[in-house]
Amino acid sequence: MDFEPSDRAKALLERVRAFLDEHVYPNEREIEDAIDAEVDRDTPFPAVLVELRAKARAEGLWNLALPDERLGSGLSNLDYGVVSEEIGRATTTAPYVFNVQPPDSGNMEILVEHATPEQREKYTEPLLDGDIRSCYAMTEPDTAGSDPTGLACSAVLDGDEWVINGRKWWCTNALGARFAIVMAVTDPDGPKHSRATMLLVPTDTPGFQYVRPLSNMGHTAGPGHWELAFEDCRVPAGISTLGGRGNGFKISQDRLGPGRIHHCMRLIGVAERALELMCARAKSREMFGSPLSDRQFIQDFIATSRAEIDQARLVTWHAAWKLDQVGNRAAREELSITKLVVPTMGLNVVDRAIQVYGGAGVSEDTPLSWMYRYNRMLRIGDGADEVHKMVIARMELAKVKDPEPTTAGAR
Repeated sequence: MDFEPSDRAKALLERVRAFLDEHVYPNEREIEDAIDAEVDRDTPFPAVLVELRAKARAEGLWNLALPDERLGSGLSNLDYGVVSEEIGRATTTAPYVFNVQPPDSGNMEILVEHATPEQREKYTEPLLDGDIRSCYAMTEPDTAGSDPTGLACSAVLDGDEWVINGRKWWCTNALGARFAIVMAVTDPDGPKHSRATMLLVPTDTPGFQYVRPLSNMGHTAGPGHWELAFEDCRVPAGISTLGGRGNGFKISQDRLGPGRIHHCMRLIGVAERALELMCARAKSREMFGSPLSDRQFIQDFIATSRAEIDQARLVTWHAAWKLDQVGNRAAREELSITKLVVPTMGLNVVDRAIQVYGGAGVSEDTPLSWMYRYNRMLRIGDGADEVHKMVIARMELAKVKDPEPTTAGAR
């Protein structure tokens, strides 16, 4: 088991780091404000991002999450983890710059694998080129988000059209998206893992409605997280059905594995930056005549954070290595462990950094409040902590044979 990044990954990491240092970090707040202010239904990216994305693409720093060399970086999951960690340091902005922003990166992967030639021309290629954005509509307000087999949003075949009715919410980056990948029940009486189908639905289709932006700890601006409604929303069955009828659950599981680990990779970068900010504040801030860094409880914050980050990174690298070796399904337990461990670690480190900064930590004067607000949802999205614990426990229990029945008190 070798976690050493390839020479190619190391070289790409240096190029990404140099690009961030020159173009992103000096303008980070400006880019974030532009995303919030300029994105609307017809504007997927603000002007400053359009310019940066063109520079990144010209330098070959594009679609870095795609393992296919013809379309992206061609990196393994383990190698991409090193690069993704660096991207995660730059708050919301860097994923957009390199066209690896969620949920587009995950949508690209399943489109590359499952799209028909007609679908590739209409949806996949513009997404890969960065001309458009997409969103993913699975979670619903009236069904348990952690149980995608229980969805209620329906699609009924009427001639050669699907007629979609239902509601979805927490559709990330929906504002400004050109199309949505919608999980809808097409066979309500079928086996629970074959009830749903993935449908490609342009956002300007009659019956596709933006209901409201959902507040994420007070933040509603920009692409956001949206509640969507589908009221007799009609789409042609041929070009709209992705991966075949009844395969929605299977495709969603294929999508979630890499998606989960990409979130965790970026979150390690967030934690690293939070630790750096914590240390800088501790060394520069004096209290009662000495710097905070002299205080034992601050040193405990720093040491504990360093240990937790390194532990989480090794868990993530192991899951990425396993994903490369045996694929998504066989690495399910390692992926669940990563998704359970890393978000909690990241939030703990950010919370300590906020505490060291005091009132400034919860203000918008530092990236820390955003780091916490944006990443808290990762303990819920893509499977809540409790669901991943259930998966891990079941897999561990399955490794142990059922004990033979014994008489009470027998030795």
